[in-house]
Amino acid sequence: MKHSLGTHHLHIRKRIHKKFEKFPHPNKFKSFIDKGVYFVAVFAILMTLPQIFKIWVEKNTAGVSIITWISYFLIATFWLMYGIIHKDKPIIFTNVSWMILDVIIVLGLALF
Repeated sequence: MKHSLGTHHLHIRKRIHKKFEKFPHPNKFKSFIDKGVYFVAVFAILMTLPQIFKIWVEKNTAGVSIITWISYFLIATFWLMYGIIHKDKPIIFTNVSWMILDVIIVLGLALF
């Protein structure tokens, strides 16, 4: 049975509930991934900046769905709660950042 990424993460957390792995992990590959997740989070967020530029600077909202961006905000809210509950810093950082960008985009769509 296939699991979504969120469900997969949940199952991993269940398995290590009482004994969390070290951060960064002593295994070189896992340590690379532990550190790389921050880069990926920042990179993904930066990829949203052209969308913000298009809306706020060019005042062009053509092809941008407010429903989609509100949905992204709600999804990020859920993931933020998950990250806070599990004290998972990469999830918290990423989803706070996404929520800020989502609000900027939704406000731009509402105004223009």
